[in-house]
Amino acid sequence: MKELVQRIQAVGIVPVVKLGRAEDARVLGRALRDGGLPIAEITFRTAAAPDAIRLLRAEFPELLVGAGTVLTIAQADAAIEAGASFAVAPGFNPRIVDHCLARGLPMVPGVNAPSQVEQGLERGLTFLKFFPAEASGGVPMLKALHGPYAEVTFMPTGGIDPKNLGTYLALPYVVAAGGSWMVKEELLAAGKHAELAALCGEAVRLAASLRAAKK
Repeated sequence: MKELVQRIQAVGIVPVVKLGRAEDARVLGRALRDGGLPIAEITFRTAAAPDAIRLLRAEFPELLVGAGTVLTIAQADAAIEAGASFAVAPGFNPRIVDHCLARGLPMVPGVNAPSQVEQGLERGLTFLKFFPAEASGGVPMLKALHGPYAEVTFMPTGGIDPKNLGTYLALPYVVAAGGSWMVKEELLAAGKHAELAALCGEAVRLAASLRAAKK
């Protein structure tokens, strides 16, 4: 998990991707590669997720590919079999978390309350997703949540875009922020590689500049 967190932190943003077709992963992979954004969270909100993860791992081995919106044991197993490097969930389901950990898949469950953070700590998890970030109170809530748990770091996701990204990345305990503005579903479906690569590049540069500004 430590190496995973370091790789995510080096980028500062995690694109959260919904793919309607597995073959659209080729457009995504090229855009991420050409935009200098070497990570993606492929959500299980569509049936294409396992095949998309498998394709990305096979054709773009330099990318760090995770599975998102993992809500069931079956989805967790499918993510593992597809070669996902980590799993992310919107909430904290002990059964799913324990299953992933037992199978050796790094898991980043979602939290927005102290009791959920403590469930993570009980399992040795100190890197958690803060979701839904903006709807849960945004930066003030994240600051309050971090207060009693100094060892915990977060990946806020939900309602984050270029306008408020800096407020999250300014927090020293935020490893990275998740978002989808640079991997728009309609551009992926239309095969708009150049536009997607440009958006990914802009997101990488923005995150880097915001990180540099807080030092």
